Amino acid sequence: MTQNNETPTPPRKRLFISLMGLTCLTLVGLIFLAWWVPNRGLANIHPNLPHIVGIVVAALSGVAILGTGLLVLTTALGKDILFTRFMRLVVIKFLLPMIELVGRGLGLDKDSIRQSFIAMNNSLVISQRQKVSPDRVLVLLPHCIQLFDCEIKVTGDIQKCVQCGRCDIKGLVEIGRKYHIDISVATGGTLARKVIVEKRPKLVLAVACERDLTSGIKDCYPLPVIGILNDRPFGPCFNTTVDVAKIDAALSQIILPDSPAPSARQH
Repeated sequence: MTQNNETPTPPRKRLFISLMGLTCLTLVGLIFLAWWVPNRGLANIHPNLPHIVGIVVAALSGVAILGTGLLVLTTALGKDILFTRFMRLVVIKFLLPMIELVGRGLGLDKDSIRQSFIAMNNSLVISQRQKVSPDRVLVLLPHCIQLFDCEIKVTGDIQKCVQCGRCDIKGLVEIGRKYHIDISVATGGTLARKVIVEKRPKLVLAVACERDLTSGIKDCYPLPVIGILNDRPFGPCFNTTVDVAKIDAALSQIILPDSPAPSARQH
């Protein structure tokens, strides 16, 4: 079988931060131009109007610069400084489309920008130091993690896995048992959203490619999502793999310590 080696490079937040800074400067420049161009016309309406509009423009520019600075500090320190949840909203709903536009203008690869965005989002989620009980955590996997020719399909119930070890499902089942968490395998975005609605988790850890993770993070807001990129040695959506250790490390940071298993709480 021919390998295409579509393995994503380790996501780096620096690219997203750099593009975010450039986008912020561009935005401040546009705000300034929006004030400067009609400035003389404003003076004709009222002599103080340019000064009033100038103060508003300066305030908007200050908010943009302050917000960018807070995002950089939150990411660098790994701590929830101020308004992290609101900043996630700004990044996901507002900055990301602008940053993708700026990146496209600079000729940057779209997946590289998405990888950096996912890393930035993960930092913001983890910086909130939110601890969640196991029964409120959902791990979502793409169906392509399982071997294509496996006769035992685990979509719908990962516990059907016979633990042969030929794919990463075996290690993921062990992770589920270790943390007593719910793991679901989805065949697409529609089913993934259906699972989230039914399970009603407080936090989702999702494994997917750059495009699907970025889309899922945007669609799920304000629900926090930690994204783990899969590896694609045979190309997209076919016999993909994932570093189980990364999932273990992420879960160890967000699951309440010494939490009893859901079955234990029911008795």
